[in-house]
Amino acid sequence: MWTQESALMLLLACCLWSAEAQSDRRQNIWDDPIKFKTQAKDACTMIITGQGEYTRLRLSCRSSKRSYWCEYVGRPHTCSPYNKKPRHYFVQMMWGLRKLRNACLAQRQIKPHMCRKATDESQMVFSGASFPRSVAEASARTRPAAQPGRPSPARPRPSSTRPGSARLTARVPPRMQPTPRASRPPATTPVGSNARRMAQQYCWRSLQGICSYFIGLVRH
Repeated sequence: MWTQESALMLLLACCLWSAEAQSDRRQNIWDDPIKFKTQAKDACTMIITGQGEYTRLRLSCRSSKRSYWCEYVGRPHTCSPYNKKPRHYFVQMMWGLRKLRNACLAQRQIKPHMCRKATDESQMVFSGASFPRSVAEASARTRPAAQPGRPSPARPRPSSTRPGSARLTARVPPRMQPTPRASRPPATTPVGSNARRMAQQYCWRSLQGICSYFIGLVRH
């Protein structure tokens, strides 16, 4: 026959077993890390561990050119949906982190969509990283955002005057000024005038016409 003391011992054993099983479940549920790739093709791993009332998330990323890590701490168990699907809480975090080029440059406080109605106590808060985050954030703000598909700014067009046309103009020799024509030499005295002059010198005046005619024939 069960006594009151035996019943109490059995109830205590059941409670201890349930608490131990719940603790083991919370520790072992994260044995399979959440893996993803960022927009910059960095391979990242999310490892979640429990530290009493707080849950710690360590995010490690690596590529051929760089490696970095960061940590978040919070109390997501204060959100009721988290207690039903704890892994999905961090999967929703991963959906936002994979859209970044650097997964450790996300918001400093992250509250997944499933806990949007819960208090801020359920969010994960940034606690540290392998690089000075303030410097990286300032560099990301000053660097112009690369937008795929957007053409680069057009370079200023050269002036309408082409160098080739200027060279062609320079090669054209200057127009030569017309040289004045040389004055014609005085025309030679026709034969007829010489014949008349000789006729005037050697013939009578009445016969000068006939003499001029014959002198002209002889000179031809």
